[in-house]
Amino acid sequence: MRLILIALLVPSLSACVVGTVARTAVDVVTLPVKVVGAGIDAVTTSQSEADEKRGRDIRREEERLGRERRLLEKRCAKQRPLPGDLCPAG
Repeated sequence: MRLILIALLVPSLSACVVGTVARTAVDVVTLPVKVVGAGIDAVTTSQSEADEKRGRDIRREEERLGRERRLLEKRCAKQRPLPGDLCPAG
């Protein structure tokens, strides 16, 4: 009985091992191609992505400064400036 079970399990185990070895061989062969491709993508897109990020940062800063300027103008118009506000004389 044990001999029959062993005889049935050996082919299924060997198929798993062969499949794993084949998959590993494919991964080893394709790895350099994936690494080079990723390096090329990083070089070609990094500058444009950096430019886009810088543009977004500048736009956010300009929006923040605009909000602060409008609040300052409202405080000055109501004659209730904060200690650091420089309201125009008028």
